[in-house]
Amino acid sequence: MMTVRPRAALWVATVLGALALQPAAALANCSWYVKTALEQQQRNLKMKCGNVGPEWSADKSAHEAWCASVGPDVSRAMAQSREAALTQCKSR
Repeated sequence: MMTVRPRAALWVATVLGALALQPAAALANCSWYVKTALEQQQRNLKMKCGNVGPEWSADKSAHEAWCASVGPDVSRAMAQSREAALTQCKSR
């Protein structure tokens, strides 16, 4: 039978392990998001779509800061929105 101390230590280790994984996942999401945002902006300029606004910035730091301030679902939705705008531009 486990005593209180080993149980508490196991619980603390589990919680800390889970917390350690979150920043890595957020970092991976934002790395993907920033790369995608910059590629989409390059395509926006190349195809002369004329999309403007902060989401169409070529500023890597701005995309990193924005991504860090939102959850992965929000950044994914933004990338999908930009992609839809590029698809619409391409079909003109």
